[in-house]
Amino acid sequence: MGIQYRKARIEDVEDIHKLIMSYSTKGLMLARSRQSLFENVREYVVAEDDGQIVGVGGLRILWNDLGEVRSLVVTEDYGQKGIGSHLVAELEKEAKELGLPKLFALTYQAGFFKKIGYEEVPHKSLPQKVWRDCIDCPKFPECEEVAVLKPLE
Repeated sequence: MGIQYRKARIEDVEDIHKLIMSYSTKGLMLARSRQSLFENVREYVVAEDDGQIVGVGGLRILWNDLGEVRSLVVTEDYGQKGIGSHLVAELEKEAKELGLPKLFALTYQAGFFKKIGYEEVPHKSLPQKVWRDCIDCPKFPECEEVAVLKPLE
């Protein structure tokens, strides 16, 4: 049957949390608490293979003209199979349906995003993100993530 992409459900939260934490403990992405995942489960899309969550990505709306791709991760066993690109495409489709003209991400994997049409931008060009989330991050103001942005057609 192959990889299925769908909106996340409450029962997916533990698997999503384990997947995100497996990368955050290696310093490859920021952690998300279970509470945050439960509160925001409607933001997430999962990639599922035979009942197993193998990838996840979230879409956070920040303002009337800006959304964020966040918590994008694919299990190591499923890497390099186009799942991450497909998850981002699902999030971009949803963003377009909502009327968002552009998406951004803060990432340690800028090369991946550049391959799918995102361009590097300065953090200061994203004040909504900086003052909403970044201000509370333990790495602020010395952020090591790269900001990338893509206008949606």
